[in-house]
Amino acid sequence: MSSQNVSTLINPQTGNLAFKILSFDDNSYFDHLQRNNYYSLIWVTKGKGKVKADFAEHQFEENSLLAFSPYQPFMLCVNEPIEGIAIHFHPDFYCIHMHQKEVSCNGVLFNNIYQPPYVTITDQAALTFKMVIEQMKAEIQNAELAQYELLISYLKIFLITASRLKTEQLEEMKSVPDSKEPFILQNLKVAIELNFKTKHSAGNYADLLNISPKALAKLSKNYFNKTLTDLISERIIIEAKRELYLTNKTVKEIAYELGYDDEHYFSRFFKTNADVSPQIYRETVGFGKMDV
Repeated sequence: MSSQNVSTLINPQTGNLAFKILSFDDNSYFDHLQRNNYYSLIWVTKGKGKVKADFAEHQFEENSLLAFSPYQPFMLCVNEPIEGIAIHFHPDFYCIHMHQKEVSCNGVLFNNIYQPPYVTITDQAALTFKMVIEQMKAEIQNAELAQYELLISYLKIFLITASRLKTEQLEEMKSVPDSKEPFILQNLKVAIELNFKTKHSAGNYADLLNISPKALAKLSKNYFNKTLTDLISERIIIEAKRELYLTNKTVKEIAYELGYDDEHYFSRFFKTNADVSPQIYRETVGFGKMDV
């Protein structure tokens, strides 16, 4: 692939990737397991296939935008060539945790453990994306004053457009009778949010919701395409990543706040799910130095 299809900015302080736009016309970039230390937005403009992400598999169609967080494992499996555009950006360039109020994509596009990691792109959104991507490419080529600030502004437009679209599509799904989640699963989501720091086993949540573990496990697999244990683990890892990036707490402190008395056990749990240790995650993803 020619360099004309890749536009890259490198962080001069760290030498790491800051921002990158990549055009692709096959699946060679994504046909193996990805665990990157940056956010990825992959807009598939042609072709379809299957995405394996975290603990689940989902079918994606043409004109899907897939979104992945740092060190979130994923790969694309296709039987035909796919085409599209990928945008990669490091948290030091733009962190969705620190700018949640500005773009509201955390928990919608990224870190949404209950929904597939993609959104269907409408014709209107596609026009916006094409315009913004061309502006981004042009800005990368011109190292002018306030280059980063302008690129971040374009990235925000992209993220807000995609987040609004996904929110609309999730609301539309709720209005379709056959797709409505059972009330027990709505309660499960609330229960996980309230208790994931103290309750780590599937049995804990079955007890809370007064349902048999087997029945709750079956519902979770049917509606979320994940086991209940997977959901709980993902939620803990998302919080751990957030704490590692946004605070200067030690790994031991973070482990304790997440209900783990044994720092080494927590570190093994984190590495199993993120493929790197908490310390390596902090060193490679960066440190936002923000009090929360």
